[in-house]
Amino acid sequence: MRSAPLVVVKPKSATQMTEGASLASDAAPAIERGTRQRVAAKLRLVGEVAARHWLLLLLVALWQYFSMRYSDLHLQLPPPSDVYKGAVELISKGLLQQDILASLKRVGIALGAASLVGFPLGALLGGSRYFAWSFEPVIGFFRPIPPLAWIPLSILWFGISDSQNIFIIFLAAVFPIILNTAEGVRDVDKQLIRAARTLGANRFTIAFTVILPAALPAMFVGFRVGTGIAWMALVAGELVASTSGLGYLISQGRYLFRSDYIIVGMVMIGLIGLLLDGMVRLLQAIVTPWRRGN
Repeated sequence: MRSAPLVVVKPKSATQMTEGASLASDAAPAIERGTRQRVAAKLRLVGEVAARHWLLLLLVALWQYFSMRYSDLHLQLPPPSDVYKGAVELISKGLLQQDILASLKRVGIALGAASLVGFPLGALLGGSRYFAWSFEPVIGFFRPIPPLAWIPLSILWFGISDSQNIFIIFLAAVFPIILNTAEGVRDVDKQLIRAARTLGANRFTIAFTVILPAALPAMFVGFRVGTGIAWMALVAGELVASTSGLGYLISQGRYLFRSDYIIVGMVMIGLIGLLLDGMVRLLQAIVTPWRRGN
């Protein structure tokens, strides 16, 4: 058998060791400068956030101070520290997550149904004078009725269930979508449509290559407004008739004399509403990039 060749490892010379140490010593200041720059960038970001939200931070600080100082106010309006403890308690029990998911599920289903009905119906209203002539009185009659006015009837029709809440949310979202879509279709430049016809485009091509891109910004406005109104209607519906959701959490806090639960529900409603609005705006920026500069 052939023996394995011997590998001789030469020790580094004093010159090589000196050069390596020199490189390490040169790299250390650069690494330290990079660390200092990252820390400074984070501090600037914190400073900018604090500078922009100083009034909100001041209100929270005053809320904490007066709620801790006066016992009567402490019972009616618990300080932010107690609200935080209540939120941790709800999260540890899994109740807050369940209520958030229940509310988001209802809003998602209702907005999907409102979009399936509102966008085509709005396009017909904006594109057909004959259809608008006969259908606009129906929209004009039902639109001013607040969604909350439908709650007693919806309870009789669907009972206390998800279907009842989804129906209320649907009514809140569908009318802004219909009206804004109709206005968007009506406002399409007629010269563009004539130019497309001159080039031989049929109605289907005109609808999807001319009318739809021009009406998309207005359609997104309707969807964004409808989402905001739907979120408010959801909470109101859950306050009256529901067994889960953020509105139900607020209602249970009232029955249990837990003001911290009520405020937790209110804070989550505001944060999720803000998140939903931001998601719609982001989607609009992606789908209609030509409108970003406006």
